[in-house]
Amino acid sequence: MKINTGYNREGLYDHLEVKEEAPLLEWLLSNVQSTRSKLKATLQGRGIKVDGRTVTQFDFPLKPGMKVAISKTKRNQNSFKSRFVKIVYEDRWLIVIEKNIGILSMAAGHSTLNVKSVLDDYFHRSRQKCTAHVVHRLDRDTSGLMVYAKDMETEQILEHNWHQIVYDRRYVAVVSGEMEQDEGTVRNWLKDNKAYVTFSSPVDNGGKLAITHFHVLQRTTEHSLVEYRLETGRKNQIRVHSADMGHPVCGDTKYGNGDDPLHRLCLHARLLCFTHPVTGEPMEFETPVPVAFRRIFQSPRYRDE
Repeated sequence: MKINTGYNREGLYDHLEVKEEAPLLEWLLSNVQSTRSKLKATLQGRGIKVDGRTVTQFDFPLKPGMKVAISKTKRNQNSFKSRFVKIVYEDRWLIVIEKNIGILSMAAGHSTLNVKSVLDDYFHRSRQKCTAHVVHRLDRDTSGLMVYAKDMETEQILEHNWHQIVYDRRYVAVVSGEMEQDEGTVRNWLKDNKAYVTFSSPVDNGGKLAITHFHVLQRTTEHSLVEYRLETGRKNQIRVHSADMGHPVCGDTKYGNGDDPLHRLCLHARLLCFTHPVTGEPMEFETPVPVAFRRIFQSPRYRDE
C-alpha cells in the first residue's frame, strides 16, 4: 500500500489507494491505525474524502482504484456551522441534511429563515457553483433528515421518481396517551378542506390514499414513543393518522389535544433510505431518537414498560 502525506489548503491529509471492495468504515479500520470512535468522529467532521469528494457515510461502498484522503487535523477549517442545519452527507449531485425545529424547508412569504437559503449561502462560501433544489419538505416544527439536489437534472430525477427512489422513510414521535396496540397500519384518504385543514375518510373522498405503518417503541400511561413507516407521503399524514388513532402527536397545535410536554411538535424524521439518482447506489441515513423524546420516558414520575 502506497501512502503519500502532504499539505493542501484543507490541512494535512494521508492519501491511500483502495485495493479491495469494502464499506468505508470497515476499510478504514483495516487500513488506518486509529480507533473506531476517532474514525467515526473524522467522518462526522467531514475529514475524509473519496476521489476528492467529502464523504460522511460510514458504509459508503469503496471499490479498487479509489483514492481515500484522511484529514490529520482535528476539524476542517471550512466546516459548515449552523444551529438549524447539520450536513450529514454531500457529493457533487446532492446533499443530505438534518434539520432542526424552527426553520422552514424553503422560503415562504416574508420568512427568510429556511434551509434552502442556508445551503445556498454555504455553497457560495465554499465556492460551489450550484444551488439547493427542494425535493421534499418537512414542516417548520418537524426535525430530521432531508435531501436537496444540487442541480436541476438531479432534482427532476428525484421529484419525478420519488416513490420509486425512496425505499424506506421512518419518523419517530411522542404521542399523547398510552397506545393500546404494539403495531399496526392506518389506511384512509386525506383531503384538505377550504380552511387548508387535512381531514381523513375511510372511503375515497377525492383525496389521496395515505398508508402509515406504526410500531410502539416505549409507552407509559401518559405518553407513547412511536415509530412510523410511510408507505405514502401525504401532507400532514402522520399528524392526521395519529389523531385518527386517538393519540395525537404531542405539541401539535393543529391536530393535537393540547398535550405539549416538550413545547415543540414531537415529530422527527429519523430514517431516510433512497437509491442515488445518478450512481444507483443505496443511500441509507439514520439519526438517533432525539434525547428530549427519550427523556420523557426516563422521568421518575413515569412508569417504565
